[in-house]
Amino acid sequence: MTESYRIPAQRVSAEIIIRKSRFVTTIQRADSVSAARRSIAGLREEMPRANHHVYAFRVGFGKTVTEGMSDDGEPRGTAGPPTLAVLRGSGIGDILLVTARFFGGTKLGAGGLVRAYTESAQEALRLLPTEWKVERQVVGIELPYALYDIVKLMIARHNGAIEEESFEAQVLLIARFALPDLQRFSAELKERSAGRVEPVSLS
Repeated sequence: MTESYRIPAQRVSAEIIIRKSRFVTTIQRADSVSAARRSIAGLREEMPRANHHVYAFRVGFGKTVTEGMSDDGEPRGTAGPPTLAVLRGSGIGDILLVTARFFGGTKLGAGGLVRAYTESAQEALRLLPTEWKVERQVVGIELPYALYDIVKLMIARHNGAIEEESFEAQVLLIARFALPDLQRFSAELKERSAGRVEPVSLS
């Protein structure tokens, strides 16, 4: 089973001003590197007047994580690396962070830039709601009509979601579960149906 981990629950933005420069940081979910790059391009289009669009992302988690970052024209190592360091310390996966800097006319120096991009990332993370990502599985459940209402209640009780229903000689339910919930649901279903009904994996 894939390790569960926290991911962004929604997109958030935060803004800070340091010595007249505006730093607008956006965080959102990125399930793949291609999705992260599409979102980076979209944020560039949203804020075309920004002098820099510094980013970092972490797709996946743990041993399977893929990381990326860019200073986007800032002095090397002053923007992308500190941003990525904040993400690494957050314990959050499938995450993209982009900080758009609108230059205010005063240079911050290398140390000042590192502090500014770190603070920008931390402020946005402070506002970010998260949720748990867990591996899910789609199953088919063929059952007699007499069990239909009971099984629907069981699916709801085990946090499953019915995606499709069909009614022919028997009822066929297509449902999606988190794996731990599916294991508990399967055990109860087998008991309630005296072993006559079991979910069949479709994914």
